[in-house]
Amino acid sequence: MSSLVRRLAAWQSFALEVVGTLRVPLRNWQEFRNLHYSGGTRSVPATMAAFLGLFASTVGVAETSPPVANPAADAKLESEMMAYTETITPNDVKFEMLPIQGGKFLMGSPDGEPKRGTDEGPQHEVEIAPFWMGKHEVSWDEYEVFMLKTDYQRRQVASLAPTPQDKVADALARPTAPYTDMTFGMGKYGYPAISMTHHAARLYCHWLSAKLGRYYRLPTEAEWEYACRAGSTTAYSFGDDPAQLGEYAWYFDNSEDKYQKIGQKKPNPWGLCDMHGNVTEWCLDQYHPDFYQQLAGKVTRGPLDLPKQTYPSVVRGGSWDDDPEKLRSAARRGSSIDWKMQDPQRPQSVWYHTDAQFSGFRIVRPLVEPTEEEVSTIWNTGLEVSGKGGKVTHPGIN
Repeated sequence: MSSLVRRLAAWQSFALEVVGTLRVPLRNWQEFRNLHYSGGTRSVPATMAAFLGLFASTVGVAETSPPVANPAADAKLESEMMAYTETITPNDVKFEMLPIQGGKFLMGSPDGEPKRGTDEGPQHEVEIAPFWMGKHEVSWDEYEVFMLKTDYQRRQVASLAPTPQDKVADALARPTAPYTDMTFGMGKYGYPAISMTHHAARLYCHWLSAKLGRYYRLPTEAEWEYACRAGSTTAYSFGDDPAQLGEYAWYFDNSEDKYQKIGQKKPNPWGLCDMHGNVTEWCLDQYHPDFYQQLAGKVTRGPLDLPKQTYPSVVRGGSWDDDPEKLRSAARRGSSIDWKMQDPQRPQSVWYHTDAQFSGFRIVRPLVEPTEEEVSTIWNTGLEVSGKGGKVTHPGIN
């Protein structure tokens, strides 16, 4: 057992002892973690809340695990990058990652593009470093392992010992049990996962990174548009004519009022499926309508508007419930607390967006991994703590 895991176990033991003295009826470590991240349904003194926040930010800095063997994923240079497949064990769930070469592109839409939004300009030049991106949106097959802890359950049933990666991943926060069927009857296996919050999508990436020993995260808004365009300068990756959209995307006119299985439509020129439509996709950035004005007139390398508040965050690509203009490569949208309007819980969950049955995500992995401090900032800054959708107050980060 690594020194990190030993420290983590010691912290957990101490934390649960403290909770016990407060007479808070928490049964296990997972409930303790969820108390911090969900805002809880129990009364906890402010000093305890501060302790919880400090602990959460501390473990967000250090937890790492050795990479699971996967030679195709071991590129160190851009010229060595290739497509590879990852497997989430013991569930044997697989997903594909495609290499995206670095380069420059013009982000945003030109003034003359039909039905463009004012938040899509001015156009500005952006330089993107190489990365891998999920060929598809994250599916329920993948997300349920995280959401329902089915990897842990399978190990228990089969009496399998946890791997070093499992030990780190098991210590991380995972969603509370969903309060309804989060597919809303639209389909599960082979379909894109939906209705998770930005917070949940980011913590999925954190968990997946621990599970596989490779760094995964949400794409930045710039990375997302770069990959969606795939070298194109037109309204869509296939051209300007929305009449062709049905060949590449699920949207309002052809979706039959629900999302569809991933990968059924033509991919974009770089092999990515469903970048237009099916479900909108979370990006790492905060949504600011005027953000592009700060980047005009210069070349910006890897811009990121890191969230400082829970809402709004960026979603891209449009969905099964949108008209063609919302599926354009440059179209932008911000999330809203109204996306959890029907959530009956009080406080409302930080994990689920009951009213965003159109929203999912896909993941990226940069060729050059960031420093430990950068990873901590990306994983922890702006995480929802209060459950109220307001200004985030994350001890040790904000």
